[in-house]
Amino acid sequence: MTETATAGDVFTEADITERVLVIDRVFKAPPERVFAAWTDPAILVKWWGPQGYHTPECAMDMREGGAWRTVMRNAEGAAHIVSGVYREIAPPHRLVLTWGWEQEDGSRGPETTVELDFEPAPDGTRLRLRQHVFNTTENRDGHRMGWTSGLDKLDALLAAG
Repeated sequence: MTETATAGDVFTEADITERVLVIDRVFKAPPERVFAAWTDPAILVKWWGPQGYHTPECAMDMREGGAWRTVMRNAEGAAHIVSGVYREIAPPHRLVLTWGWEQEDGSRGPETTVELDFEPAPDGTRLRLRQHVFNTTENRDGHRMGWTSGLDKLDALLAAG
């Protein structure tokens, strides 16, 4: 994980805790189906990204240590590229990956870790998404909006069958 800290910076536990994003969501589908929506590129491209974005490019080397990369485009066609590496794959219960945005100069921005836990629930699957540690609370909040919108799209896709 890469932090954008300078020498001498001191982070308290409270500083770190406020730069962690946690989202809990229940989907009306079994864990196997929700997990597949995250790991099958043919399904992922149907819901990935916030409302108003589509994902014309997706590459997934679905193994621990394997890389993944998506290109999302907004309504104006601007590309938003994110990539990372799979750290843990335990179907259909857990998926852990790194996350970093590609910058305009081709470098990667600050990296976070995304932990996804898929638990059976009475109505289907409880997904817990935990992304950490953001370099700022503003970045955390931006991701909360993006994930919430994208998960709405996933919910609609799963409900449609």
